[in-house]
Amino acid sequence: MKITLFLSKHAKKRMAEKAVNKEQIVQAIQRGSKLRQTDGLLAVYRDIEVAYRVLGNNSYKIKTVKIR
Repeated sequence: MKITLFLSKHAKKRMAEKAVNKEQIVQAIQRGSKLRQTDGLLAVYRDIEVAYRVLGNNSYKIKTVKIR
């Protein structure tokens, strides 16, 4: 299954700062626990948190990435 990620500037910056790659983001979205937020979801998987919105079938807008 192909997943399309649209990364915000903020998410790209955080990915570079925290050494997180796209595969880790995909794993968090697919396998992590989901928590509802005001404008989307927060996926928590291992030590990574990903704030995102679902855009459509397998398309996601990544808002930010955090390390716990």
